[in-house]
Amino acid sequence: MQGAHLEAAVRTPPGVVEALQVVAGFDAALANGLARLGPRHTESLNALAGAVGASPLGTVSADAIGKLAAGSIGVTELSAPAGARAAILGSVHDALLAGLDDALGRSRSAWEERPADPPPPEPVPAGPLAGARSWLQELAIAGWLGVDDGLVSAADQPLEALWAEPRLRRLAVLLDGLAAELRASCPVATMERLPERRWADLWTRAVLLAHSGSWTGGTTAVSGRLLPLGVDVHEHGTTVQAQVHAVLEPHGEGPVRLVRVAVAAAKVDTILGPSVWRLLSAYPTLLAALAGHRAMDVSDMPLTAGGDLLWDEERAQTGDVADPFATARVRLPDAVAPAVAPLDRHPVRIAEPVLVEGYKVRRDGTFDLNGEALAIDLDRLPPSGPLTEQLVKASTACLGLLRWDAGRWTLQPLAVQSTVKRQPVEAHNGDWALGPTDPKVVKAQARAGDAVAVLTERAGRLLRK
Repeated sequence: MQGAHLEAAVRTPPGVVEALQVVAGFDAALANGLARLGPRHTESLNALAGAVGASPLGTVSADAIGKLAAGSIGVTELSAPAGARAAILGSVHDALLAGLDDALGRSRSAWEERPADPPPPEPVPAGPLAGARSWLQELAIAGWLGVDDGLVSAADQPLEALWAEPRLRRLAVLLDGLAAELRASCPVATMERLPERRWADLWTRAVLLAHSGSWTGGTTAVSGRLLPLGVDVHEHGTTVQAQVHAVLEPHGEGPVRLVRVAVAAAKVDTILGPSVWRLLSAYPTLLAALAGHRAMDVSDMPLTAGGDLLWDEERAQTGDVADPFATARVRLPDAVAPAVAPLDRHPVRIAEPVLVEGYKVRRDGTFDLNGEALAIDLDRLPPSGPLTEQLVKASTACLGLLRWDAGRWTLQPLAVQSTVKRQPVEAHNGDWALGPTDPKVVKAQARAGDAVAVLTERAGRLLRK
């Protein structure tokens, strides 16, 4: 990606700032509690309805917000503003992504609704959804400032019902996470700063999921050569996920596609750094491809309309060596990007793989590409790989994910080509997928002990008892 492209890519489209201000106004009202609307909050709600006034949501949103202002807070009155908020953020997402695609010359598939395969034998039970909507209604009435232990504990019964229904697992995970964050923050009123945007995002998504039950569509089977570009490692205290961004060269006719592969495993917070890869040992083909910079041959692998390969080790084989930087230079420019599912149309979910070259690193750590500055998100560098801040700042080429957060574009490095002591060096997030290759890290792990082995042995001992 060269300077002229970057200049166009990082430009904020017209209307984005104003749209985000409308969303922020609703988020402030939600934080205060919809049962305690003041003039300023009522004005913000009216602005939300006005922003979608010309859309199919216009009439229903205006009616619902009028009832909220009059003190009527029912399920319908909450679903409409949640839908309006999601639609506004979706329009921001679309504007940003369209500008990025134009700047990069990237084509993107149109969204096509696919029926679930196989179709569900019976409708999702209404009881668990009603319980979830009831709790979300209580949250909206109280607002984040009114959340206490009692209100958080009220989520336990709806969550139990949601976990019991596999088709509602997505909503169960979301509500469980929101409840955990609120519980850890209680009493919320004493917090110095509320994460209004984040909690409103979670609340909105939960309301929409609780309204529809399931947004999961169907898949199509694809076969071809999978060429990894890089891996984004997400670590949490209780889980780890490796999300691989790759190019798929299909067998036979069809365009080259950008796809994602995500695998995850449960963990405990004592398993850190390179040790997290051992938790993903159920995916040896994928790990070997990441560590060895190899392609994979996939056969009849399910692919969602949103570009996610549903990984099945039995349908994949390790192929020849495939340099990710060569793949990015040769195949990435022509690869067709996937469509974005309606519920995923949100600015924070933008993560577009790009190759950046020909830049200089400024003193503030940003990349200077023909006079344009691109911020680098060093906070996302995972401790499970060899990629470090020093290597990024010494780099001459960077494979990364272009993201939009906090009102600006940033680049999250996945791999870099650098020069260290006048020697060319490459570092990729997935280089240690089969174990660290740095002797210093190996020695440090040996001194600290193998946390995975110890916990596995203890778990086995408990099971034997």
